[in-house]
Amino acid sequence: MRGAMLRPGAVAALVLCVLAGLAQAVSIANPWNGQPLWWLQLLSMGGLVWLLERCATPRQAALRGWTFAFAWLCGTFWWLYISMHTYGGLPALLTLLAVGGLAAALALIYAWVCGAFKVLAPVHPALRAIVFAFSWLLAELARGQWFTGFPWGAGGYAQLDGLALFARYVGVYGVGWIASLVAACVVLRQWWCLLLVALLAVAASAVTLPPSDPAASLSVTLLQGNIPQDEKFELGAGVPVALQWYGEQLGRAATPLVVAPETAIPMLPQQLPAGYWPSLLQRFASGEQSALVGVPLGNARDGYLNAVVGLQPGQPQPYEYAKHHLVPFGEFIPPLFKWFTEMMNIPLGDFNRGAVGQASLPVAGQRLAPNICYEDLFGEELGARFIDPATAPTIFVNVSNIGWFGDSLAIDQHLSISRMRTLEFERPMLRATNTGATAIIDYRGHVTLALPRLTRGALVGEVEGRGLNAASGWRITPYAWWVARCGLWPLWGLGLLTWALAWVARRRR
Repeated sequence: MRGAMLRPGAVAALVLCVLAGLAQAVSIANPWNGQPLWWLQLLSMGGLVWLLERCATPRQAALRGWTFAFAWLCGTFWWLYISMHTYGGLPALLTLLAVGGLAAALALIYAWVCGAFKVLAPVHPALRAIVFAFSWLLAELARGQWFTGFPWGAGGYAQLDGLALFARYVGVYGVGWIASLVAACVVLRQWWCLLLVALLAVAASAVTLPPSDPAASLSVTLLQGNIPQDEKFELGAGVPVALQWYGEQLGRAATPLVVAPETAIPMLPQQLPAGYWPSLLQRFASGEQSALVGVPLGNARDGYLNAVVGLQPGQPQPYEYAKHHLVPFGEFIPPLFKWFTEMMNIPLGDFNRGAVGQASLPVAGQRLAPNICYEDLFGEELGARFIDPATAPTIFVNVSNIGWFGDSLAIDQHLSISRMRTLEFERPMLRATNTGATAIIDYRGHVTLALPRLTRGALVGEVEGRGLNAASGWRITPYAWWVARCGLWPLWGLGLLTWALAWVARRRR
C-alpha cells in the first residue's frame, strides 16, 4: 500500500493538492492587493473534488484532503510566524514547527471528512455533490468550534464579491457550503443543480427584506496610533508615546463618538501616571461626546480583562465590555502549555473571559456593540445580541491590534472578516486598529472610508446605523434570527443528517 501511494501518479496528485490548497489561500486575500477572489476559490474546490473522485480508497482520499488543507491553512495564516518569532522571540525552527503543527492538526479534520466522503459517496453524481458539500460544511464547522475554534480563512470569506448574497440567510458557513456545492456540480457536470443554485441566487437578490429606516447618521473619529509592536508595552518606548498621542486625540476629537483601538491605553488604570485616568473620565463626563477606549482592566486578586471602556456624559460608572473569545497562548494559556508561552516575550498572556451577548452602548440613538480583535470572526457569538430585535445592535465596533502580524495579509483578511459580518447582520462596522485596517464599513459590506495601513492618524467620517423600520419595528436578518436562537446547530444538524442518510443508503447498496 505504501508503495502504491508513492507511485509517480500518486505523487503528482499530492502536488496538485498542494497547488489547489495554495490557490484556496490566495482566494481568501490575494498577495497583490489583498482582495478576495471568489472564482479562484471555486476553481480550488473544484480541483479538490476532481482529485477525490480519482481516489481508489478512503485512505487515499484522506491523504489528499489533508495535503490540500495543510497547504491552504499554511498559506492562509503563515503570518503567525511574525507574532511568535519576530515579536514573541520564539526560536525560528520552533516557530515553524508551531505554525506547521497547527495547520497539520487542523488539516486532520479535513482528512477525516474527505475519507468519510469516499466511504459515503453515493453512486449518483448529483447526490455525491450534495454529500461532498455537506461533508465540507461539517469540516468547516468543526474547525470553527472545536478546541475554542480557529475558523480564520474559511472558504466563504473568498465569496465577498461572489456568493455572499446568501450571507443574510445562511452566514459565512452556509456561503462556503454553497460554494463547495457549485464546485462539485461543475466537476460532476450536474448542470441542473447549478441551475437551481442560480435560481436561488436570483431569488435571494430579488426578495428583499422590509426596508430598514436608517437611524440618524453618527459622526465618528477612529484612531490609529501605529505604535510599533516591539515597543507597544515598553515603559521607556511605546507606552509614553501611546499615552501622549491617544490622550491628545481623545481630548481633541470633535465628533459625537471617538474610538481608540485594543489596548490603546497599554496599562491598567491604576498603573497610569497620576491624574491621567481621572482626567480622561472628566473629559467625557459632561457635554455630548462619547468614547470607546481599549484598555486592560482588573487586578491580581480578581484577574484581568482585555476590555473596552465606554466613556459618556451622565453615567455614574463607565461602560465596560470584556473580551469573551480569547486567543490561545496570547490571552490565555491552555492546560499543559505554560512552558510554551514562557518561551515567548508576549505580555498580558492570561485573561478572564467576558460573557457572550454583553449589553450594547447607547450613543446618540444608536446601540454600539463592541468586539475585540478576532472576536468578529465568530458571527454566531455576535449573533447572541440579536435574540431581542428591540435591543439588537445598530452598529458593530471592532477594536484590534493586528500589529502582532506586521504588514501582512492578516490586515486584509481581517477586513474581509468584518465585511462578512456586516453582510450577515446588515449592520455597519467601525474598525479602530493600531496599524490597520482602520475603516468604516457600511451595512452592505462596502468600505466607505479607511486610513492607510501603518500610519498614525484619525479617520473622521459618518456611519449610518441600521435596524429600525417605521412600519414593522426593529428588523434583523434571517441569519441573525436563527443564529441568535440556535447557534450553528441547524447547520450541524443538516450536515449530520446528510451523512446519516448517505450511510443508510450505502448499507442498502
